[in-house]
Amino acid sequence: MKTVEEVELPIGGMTCAACVRTVERQLAGTEGVESASVNFATHTASVRFDSGRTRVESLIAAVEDVGYEVPRESQEAAAEAEAKDLRRRLLVGAVFAAPVFVLGMLEKLPLVQLVLTLPVLLYAGLPFFRAAWVGARHGSANMNTLIAVGTGAAFSYSAWVVGRGGQDVYFEAAAVIVVLILLGRTLEARARGHASDAVRRLMRLTPATARVIRDDAEVEIPLASVVPGDVVAVRPGERVPVDGEVREGASEVDESMLTGESLPVSKAGGAAVFGGTVNGTGAFRFVATKTGNQTALARIVELVRKAQGSKAPVARLADVVSGYFTITVLAIAMVTFGVWLVFAPVGVALVNAVAVLIIACPCAMGLAVPTAVMVGTGRGAERGILIKGGEALETAARIDTVVFDKTGTLTNGKPRVTRVTAANGFAEAEVVRLAAAVDRWSEHPVARAIVDRAAGTVLPVASDFRALPGRGAEAVVEGRRVFVGRTVEVDGIYAGEFGIADEIRPGAREAVSQLRELGIDVWMITGDHRSVALEVAREAGIDEARVLAEVLPENKEREVARLRDGGQRVAMVGDGINDAPALARANVGIAIGSGTDVAIDAAGIILMRGDPRSVPEALLVARKTLRVIRQNLFWALAYNALGIPIAAGVLFPLTGWTLSPMIASAAMAMSSVSVVLNSLRLKRA
Repeated sequence: MKTVEEVELPIGGMTCAACVRTVERQLAGTEGVESASVNFATHTASVRFDSGRTRVESLIAAVEDVGYEVPRESQEAAAEAEAKDLRRRLLVGAVFAAPVFVLGMLEKLPLVQLVLTLPVLLYAGLPFFRAAWVGARHGSANMNTLIAVGTGAAFSYSAWVVGRGGQDVYFEAAAVIVVLILLGRTLEARARGHASDAVRRLMRLTPATARVIRDDAEVEIPLASVVPGDVVAVRPGERVPVDGEVREGASEVDESMLTGESLPVSKAGGAAVFGGTVNGTGAFRFVATKTGNQTALARIVELVRKAQGSKAPVARLADVVSGYFTITVLAIAMVTFGVWLVFAPVGVALVNAVAVLIIACPCAMGLAVPTAVMVGTGRGAERGILIKGGEALETAARIDTVVFDKTGTLTNGKPRVTRVTAANGFAEAEVVRLAAAVDRWSEHPVARAIVDRAAGTVLPVASDFRALPGRGAEAVVEGRRVFVGRTVEVDGIYAGEFGIADEIRPGAREAVSQLRELGIDVWMITGDHRSVALEVAREAGIDEARVLAEVLPENKEREVARLRDGGQRVAMVGDGINDAPALARANVGIAIGSGTDVAIDAAGIILMRGDPRSVPEALLVARKTLRVIRQNLFWALAYNALGIPIAAGVLFPLTGWTLSPMIASAAMAMSSVSVVLNSLRLKRA
């Protein structure tokens, strides 16, 4: 039997979108692999594979076979090691490149320049040449190829000139190009690190130890040693170490790290508490229910990690371009060299060809989408909005219709009985008693409200209970068959009915107003009677024509499909339980609830607060992120579309000037950094 597993591998040595494409194709072509997605911003590969046909070791070998690395340490440790290596090579390169540049300006001592350039190329620039060689062996080309060919050509030609006793050399171009590119990569790595701050902040929320009760005494133990069933003590100002249920004591807990809600939440006996939240001034003890990677915080971290490592559909453009980019640039450089050779000395032709190779930047295209997705999903997580991936984010940005489920979404989901009307000779108390006897076997919120109305009444035993989805329930009570919905029938005779009210959530009306300001059409769907639904719709500010009432649970999916078939891009907002089919049918499902709902599979977006205002906020995060993605892609493509022709010298007939390879390298380095910095603006959105 096929067993599909998913693994996330850190990938070292990637420098551009072409590297991403190479690793993806290599992994996808490995036996047993069902899908592979490589993210340039996080330097990770997500691989789904049949564990019966291949192993993780085979995946690692496949990556290493095309010249890339799979660090054995954690992703964070690998990123830090890479950053240190970049800084070290940058420092060495700068020390030797500075005098080479000065001597180049003076046009003296070319032999000294040659000697000083060697450490820059052989140490600081070694990763470029090594990666280019490995790529060439496997028939692939990437940004390292462009850098290696460009700097290698400049150095080789200059060394040949020195050997012939000449003075017209370009060692400063080769040395400074390497240093500027290393500077750009160092800044880029630092900026990428800031882009993933959200995950690191979440990981730091969990304390290293917990205080548990052992033999009636409090004992401090490592967090990893806490197991479900342990009684944990929390003092004022401390962080809750794991998830659990309060046994004794009371306090107020700051859960903003989970929900984005700034107001503290009261906790007393029986209340749920979550690891990473901050206790207020009280003290309490709780029973641990979930530990390790099962806590709400751990699941959130994992969800955000996966989201930040996912690809948005719009990234396909960068993937397609990167597939042809390097070979195209090499061809343009050869043409540039040939054309200039007709009109100028070989040195001038070479410099212009090198400028073409160096100014080209597939890095910016590779970073355009994933950095924005990383920052956007991270920013959402800080606000209690968990976006499951790039596809959900991009889809949410294009939503034009939002359908709210009523109960538990626009309303609190805790109905109460406001009136009881008896008929046909039945007394009000008898109607309540018979109905409650049936409904105490039901979990429906309306049933709970009827049972609560009968509090203090001795209820008879009900048998032959049967739930009727979307209608109510029935059972045999005292020898009579009793049906309970909004009305009560005893042996087929109408006995009375209940008036049920469910308070609208604070912020529901504001959420509807905000969605309309975004140009979004707002609907409400419910299984309740139309009169009840219209009352809630009026309070929320939803048009009567946009109310779908008396819809059975299994038909909600059909109504969502009908809207989609009409050309609308639909987001369905529900509690993620009864609404799962409708959530899955929508363009994007939005589950609104609490910190325990992070594992809802049917939803693309999970809102940790029970506040409807999180819905327009989530869609706004998605829209702003997609806007930044488009900006990044535009400038990355525009940069190359303009930069390469300028480097080739197309402006020379009009202006009389050409582009220095050193300026080209600075422009190339800054193009990648600018894309990341533009994405980081989302952190302040």
